[in-house]
Amino acid sequence: MEKILFLAHTETDGRLPKAALEVFTVAKGLAKSMAGSELFAGIIGRDGATASPDGVAKAFAVSGADFSVPRYGTDAAAAEALCRAAGASIVVAPATSRLCRVMAGVAARLGAKFDSHATAVSAGNGTVRVSRWFYRQRMEGVISRSSRPWVILVEPGVAEASAAAAGGGAEEVGVSVTQAAKATEVTGISAPSAGEQTIRPDAGLLFVAGAGWTKKQADGRTHADRAAVLILDFLKKSQASLGGSKSVVDISGEGQAVLPFMTHLNQIGQTGSTPRHPKGLATCCHGEEPHTVGWRFVNARRAVNTDPNCGWAQGKADVLYVADAFEVMAKVSALLE
Repeated sequence: MEKILFLAHTETDGRLPKAALEVFTVAKGLAKSMAGSELFAGIIGRDGATASPDGVAKAFAVSGADFSVPRYGTDAAAAEALCRAAGASIVVAPATSRLCRVMAGVAARLGAKFDSHATAVSAGNGTVRVSRWFYRQRMEGVISRSSRPWVILVEPGVAEASAAAAGGGAEEVGVSVTQAAKATEVTGISAPSAGEQTIRPDAGLLFVAGAGWTKKQADGRTHADRAAVLILDFLKKSQASLGGSKSVVDISGEGQAVLPFMTHLNQIGQTGSTPRHPKGLATCCHGEEPHTVGWRFVNARRAVNTDPNCGWAQGKADVLYVADAFEVMAKVSALLE
């Protein structure tokens, strides 16, 4: 009989993040497909017990001010304590930045096997299978293990988020952590305002800017400053997420004009991230943006390109606008006023 532990942490507002609620859907589906299995929740946070989702047999929680902020020492100790208290044979956790830092170490403490970047967890004939992508998301592999415990980090966006209802009559078990090392002290959090943020994983639209924004335009000159204004204005009004091709994020090292807000964190495809936004719009395409790996998971794809014969745009975009991106985005921003 498998004991499945859904492990997560709360946000600063005391609620579970959306990524955790998505992975809870995966954990519930796994427990349902395995006869005789038990599903527990393990929550780390200031008041973890109150954040436990509905539908678990027991809710284990490590609570307190020390566990309300991300820190390797306290998070690793809390996660280890929760796994041991639940006697978990399979631990399913969301691949948030906070848990990605600690779960490999926690698995080592538990003597467990560890797999990350899972995109699906299923069971059949008593065998648990984990799916994940390899070789820059070009090949999908399926992994099964007989060894227990088994810690699995599941990628966000692979399942619908469960309802955020808490409680549900599950037995609440407080877990104490007596040896949580604190080599650092969190004194505060400084975050950019919503208007300055360009990476929005939950946005409905991915706006992809290419190196064409910084190249010479029809008048023979570069207009990187105007490009920056147009792009930021659109992002502010649409609340879209910004992605960039490898060429545009590397261009700063070539001594050319740059988009000041574009960093390697915005890079998609190749060695960048693999976004899963519902819609995507690529601009200034020169055979780069629409064939980035991220488009594989984007359902509605459009591109703006001055070349009507661009093979990449025609082959990968659902709709191709043959126009100048500067003119198009200026018109779009005006319509969004």
